[in-house]
Formats: sequence, structure tokens, C-alpha cells
Amino acid sequence: MSCRRRAPLPWALLGLLVLGAARTGETTIGCELTVPRSEWRAMASQCREGLKLPVRYVIVSHTAGSTCATPALCEQQARNVQYYHMKERGWCDVGYNFLIGEDGQVYEGRGWYTKGAHTGATWNPISIGISFMGNYMERVPPARALRAAKNLLACGVAQGALSPRYEVKGHRDVQQTLSPGDQLYAIIQTWPHYRA
Repeated sequence: MSCRRRAPLPWALLGLLVLGAARTGETTIGCELTVPRSEWRAMASQCREGLKLPVRYVIVSHTAGSTCATPALCEQQARNVQYYHMKERGWCDVGYNFLIGEDGQVYEGRGWYTKGAHTGATWNPISIGISFMGNYMERVPPARALRAAKNLLACGVAQGALSPRYEVKGHRDVQQTLSPGDQLYAIIQTWPHYRA
């Protein structure tokens, strides 16, 4: 009789999915909705500072700017945010690791491996910054945008970029700001990985 502990069935199945995807070159779970930088025509990044993976924290914010509900509009909005961060603020790239559009897609910012510029010197080196494109003080993001964010988190765990015990925090939990907006903040507080 063996005393080895067996992996719980859901994690074992997830492992098989990830392994199968790696062998066939397919994207891992939740990753297929990520629009790469080349597709939204991002400017070249000048960033050089990496993240130590897996990351423990995810900071959710909103851009507080215009919303976008189609791929064409979201690609333009991602370019607008990047332009503002690089040309107006003088940063090496768009500040967020990922942007979420109301079209239900995730737009790659700095990605999983590069330190962001979203939450200040304490949190940037130890977190992934996800920003919903729009202002969510008085309105909620559509369900497809929320699903996209949750799929992104599952993707991060599957790829080993996020710790399975990751914690989600609102931008306002770690800095004095109204971000991610009252309505979005109320939603993320119901997510199982949320910690104030």
C-alpha cells in the first residue's frame, strides 16, 4: 500500500490540459483570448526590468478613460493608453501588464514577465497589473470583460506566472485612488482570491 498523496482530480486534469497544450504548441487554458502586442500595433517597449515568477499579487484597476466594445476600438484605446504612458508620462511602455476590453478580450501590455508601472514602487515588483479600459465608478463592466479577466488569471496559474495562491487586490487597496471604480471594486471583492 502506497502512502503517496494524490493530486486532487481538478488539478490533475488542469495539469494534463497544460501538458497537452505544451506538447502540441496550443495556447493554455484561458490564454486564447489574449491579443498580442503585435496585433494591437503597440509601440516597441523600452522596458528591461523583469518580474520574479510566480507572482503572488494581482492589482485590478481601471483606466478611467473611454470604454471600447469592439476589437477595433479596443485596439485603438490600448494604443491611446500606451501613447499617454510613454509620450506624456515618459515611461518605458504602457504601465499595465494587461488591459481588459469591453469586447471580452485581453490586450497584452507588458505581459507576464516584465515589471509594470501601475501601483508604485512597493507593489510593481511583486504584482501583475490588470486594468479594465473604461470608467467603472457608476457602471459595471460587461460580463464578457469580467470573464476575460478571470480567464487571464487561470492562464497565469496554468503557465506558472501566477502563484496558485495568488491574491487579488483593488488599486485602492494599495494606493490612495478611486480606481478601479466603485462598481468594479464591489465585483472583485466577491472573487475568491480577493484580499483587502
